[in-house]
Amino acid sequence: MTDTAPDLSFSTLALPPALLQGVEALGYQDLTAIQAQSLPAILDGRDLIAQAPTGSGKTAAFGLGLLHRLDPGRIQTQALVLCPTRELADQVARQLRKLALGIPNLKVSVLCGGTPLAPQLASLATHDPQVVVGTPGRIQELLRKKALHLRGVRTLVLDEADRMLDMGFEEPIREIVGKTPKERQTLLFSATFPESIRTLGAAMLREPVEVTVEGAENRAAIEQWFYEVEPARKTPLLAALLLEFRPESCVVFCNMRRDTEEVVGSLEHYGFTALALHGDMEQRDRDEVLVRFANRSCSVLVASDVAARGLDVADLAAVVNYELPTDPDTYVHRIGRTGRAGKGGVALSLCAPREVGRAHAIEQHLGTTLRWQRATPLAGKAPNVRPAAMVTLRIDAGKTDKLRPGDIVGALTGEAGLPVAAIGKIDVFPTRSYVAIARGRANAALARLREGKIKGRRFRINRL
Repeated sequence: MTDTAPDLSFSTLALPPALLQGVEALGYQDLTAIQAQSLPAILDGRDLIAQAPTGSGKTAAFGLGLLHRLDPGRIQTQALVLCPTRELADQVARQLRKLALGIPNLKVSVLCGGTPLAPQLASLATHDPQVVVGTPGRIQELLRKKALHLRGVRTLVLDEADRMLDMGFEEPIREIVGKTPKERQTLLFSATFPESIRTLGAAMLREPVEVTVEGAENRAAIEQWFYEVEPARKTPLLAALLLEFRPESCVVFCNMRRDTEEVVGSLEHYGFTALALHGDMEQRDRDEVLVRFANRSCSVLVASDVAARGLDVADLAAVVNYELPTDPDTYVHRIGRTGRAGKGGVALSLCAPREVGRAHAIEQHLGTTLRWQRATPLAGKAPNVRPAAMVTLRIDAGKTDKLRPGDIVGALTGEAGLPVAAIGKIDVFPTRSYVAIARGRANAALARLREGKIKGRRFRINRL
């Protein structure tokens, strides 16, 4: 399905005023390719299987669809969105709440592993949420405890289905789907279409409309360079390229989890502010890494594919393939994280001689000639490495202590004497809060905060 009506817009779609209010609040004007191709079918109640890259606008597409089918007056779970990671689930739920701005008393619950079970059980005992966004493992657990009921589900969404299968979630997904009504609408979104996805789709979807968005809009703004290098010289070459391009924020993709830690160690040795992100990390450590990368107190994130799923960082300047992926679709998905919203981005790929075959497969997949470049790996120390612009302070208090971002700003500008311009992003979690401070002011801010109080109380505060 590729043709769309030239005059299609949010206002010409069959959307009620309550949803148009959410669309307006989010500032959406023109439909993206995935929205134009999928929304008419979704609003018509059809099942859908869609291939769409990250940043293509798919959340708004399925979000408007599931909200359109909701009966807000019915206190029953009517929509379920399954995501591979907690970060993606949080991101999806935030967007759904904004889209549902005009729908009163709508309960959207995020139910994911890596967070305490008791509060989720208590929330479900109060009354069923109309919309549930969660990870397969936790949803399966809540179903087995009979705390979550899916008999009223009208819309089921599988978001980033390929990664859920990569993470071993096929069995939980099949169990969860078995608890939903057969006459539901099912929407499956995937960045890649391996055979396993087609098999899953055939089992769960009824005469689906198929939509493919190649991600050409993303690629147009991305400058792609390939560098052939011996495996032992990859890290010095990576350091040299980071110095040459000087991206403010960069994700380096590794195929193996163990490589992420090794690359971070090497980059730190050169003086870069780098952190690893992989699937073996505890949830709290993972949260802190993502917070520090998003708030600009870490400039290089070295990640495995699965761990980086759900990562949402505005204005990501560069993506580096430390090793080429075996699947060309994964390459497209990786580089699609930069160059979003018409802004430029850079994708740099390090290619060992044994990876040349992968490069040829990517070239064939893209239908364009790859651009190869020569660069000299760094010898000795790295000159003029710029540390990350911000530093993160962790406050051991959060939402359960009734702490809000405004309280933290007040303490920093008041007792700590900081100008507002020196304060960056603030993240408040249930029991912890994180605030980014301009690097040159961080030590003074930490000392003053420890001496003073926030909201009239003293809390433990550390520099990460």
